[in-house]
Amino acid sequence: MIGYLKGKILEVTSDSALIDVNGVGYEVLASSSNLAEMQNSLGTIELWIHTHVREDALVLFGFSNKLEREMFHSLLKVNGIGPKLAINALSGATPDQIIEMIELEDVKALSKLPKVGKKTAEQMILTLKGKLVISARDSESKSPTLAPRHKELTSALVNLGFRLQEVEKVVSTLPKDLDLQEGLRQGLAALTSI
Repeated sequence: MIGYLKGKILEVTSDSALIDVNGVGYEVLASSSNLAEMQNSLGTIELWIHTHVREDALVLFGFSNKLEREMFHSLLKVNGIGPKLAINALSGATPDQIIEMIELEDVKALSKLPKVGKKTAEQMILTLKGKLVISARDSESKSPTLAPRHKELTSALVNLGFRLQEVEKVVSTLPKDLDLQEGLRQGLAALTSI
């Protein structure tokens, strides 16, 4: 099985890239964000690979870091999600954002991911909530890690109708030792002034 590739980008299409590794061209399917990065970069690229074997094909899926690949593997455990749907979901959000959506049971946000409907979003929550290892976030991850109290607060504010991204920004600025009531008061004040 191929787990990693390092080579030169020969070509990038709408759903894949052709990578030259010592004279052998590997076609690698990737998320739209990774493909956009490849389109703009020249020279050597490193990709973490998932090798998907079917009766009629051997397909490589490429990721810019291990966390993306781990998220992809987690999505494959969900009933009704295959590799193409998993890569599409990763085109719509970062692994950290998907983890937050699942932990907050945000069906609406998950349903906005490419090719993910309401039933699939519900299945993702049912299968993965509480099982995704937040500590799997690696140094390449950009999102702030939320304290347990901040997670409760984020969930409460999202349930009040505020957008997850705005809520996360506001909550990350609040002290970690705030009780839930005070956090809600300060969070609401900050969100209504945006």
